[in-house]
Amino acid sequence: MELRKMREHVLAEMDHIPKHPKQHQSDLRMVYWLRRMRSLGKKAKEKKSASQVLRESIEDVRQTHSDFEAKFDAKFFRFT
Repeated sequence: MELRKMREHVLAEMDHIPKHPKQHQSDLRMVYWLRRMRSLGKKAKEKKSASQVLRESIEDVRQTHSDFEAKFDAKFFRFT
């Protein structure tokens, strides 16, 4: 996938991760962006779904903010 299309794809997914409450959601969005772009890139070691990347991103944020409650569209990311 070319870089422009990857960016568009990830931005569309990020529409399902709200910006507010801002305190740690912005951290989640930043980590998600980096991890998801890496998972779609040409040098990706393994293909990961959006939900896998989101789970990993949430865990990353929880390492520094243990009480973090992520806000996201569970239906879109197929969380149960």
